[in-house]
Amino acid sequence: MEVTEVRISLRGEDKLKAFANVTFDGDFVIRGVKVIQGPGGYFVSMPSRRRSDGTYQDICHPVNAGMRRKLETAVLDAYLIELRKTGAAEPQGLVSASPKA
Repeated sequence: MEVTEVRISLRGEDKLKAFANVTFDGDFVIRGVKVIQGPGGYFVSMPSRRRSDGTYQDICHPVNAGMRRKLETAVLDAYLIELRKTGAAEPQGLVSASPKA
C-alpha cells in the first residue's frame, strides 16, 4: 500500500500545525490526520474520537512500524512543501525525510 496523495491545510495554532488528508493507492482516504508540534518535535496524530471515560481512541492507525514510517514521512514532507509554497518559515528541527520534499 502506497501513499498516493497528501493534502495539507495549514493551521496557525501553538501545537496544531496542520490537518492532512492522506490517500492510499488512489482508492482510500483518511481525513483529519494532524501535524502536531510537541515537546520532542513534530509528529503525526491519527484521527480519534473521545470515549465516554474522557480518553481518546484512534479511529484508524497503521498496523506496523513500516507503514507508520511511510505515513509520517509522507505527511511531514507534504507539510514542509506546503510551508515552502506559502513562504512561511520552516520549523526548526523538522527536516525532510525524503529527497522529493
